[in-house]
Amino acid sequence: MAQSTKSLVNTVELGRAIRRKREEAGMSLRDVADATSVSASTLSRIENGTGKPDADNIARLTGWLNVPMERIMGGRQLDGDETRAVVYFPQEGTPEIVEAHLRADRNLTPETAKALSELFRVAYTQFSSPGSDNRGRKNRK
Repeated sequence: MAQSTKSLVNTVELGRAIRRKREEAGMSLRDVADATSVSASTLSRIENGTGKPDADNIARLTGWLNVPMERIMGGRQLDGDETRAVVYFPQEGTPEIVEAHLRADRNLTPETAKALSELFRVAYTQFSSPGSDNRGRKNRK
């Protein structure tokens, strides 16, 4: 039985999450490097999908991102079929949880899942922002 050379770490997923959080927080690569003890050059390579982080860096980055390590781990082969677990922490925001579910949906291409995730993120931000009249809360006074 030949072993797969597929990486166990989904560096694209990790890089996307780092870039999103960094940009939303208005942080530079140096700021994230200072916060995580992962070098700015390593962070840059991970964000660009060319870096292969070691276990220590994965632990530091998933801790900083506040996401479960399983989120960025590749699927496992079971009976020739790739499984895609949806794992999240209860304190994760709704857009991240929805994005994880969309990516795990076998009926969606990665591009479609990403597009739907971004649409949801925009709508969620609009309707859940403080001061919005469209928050959809049931117990309004």
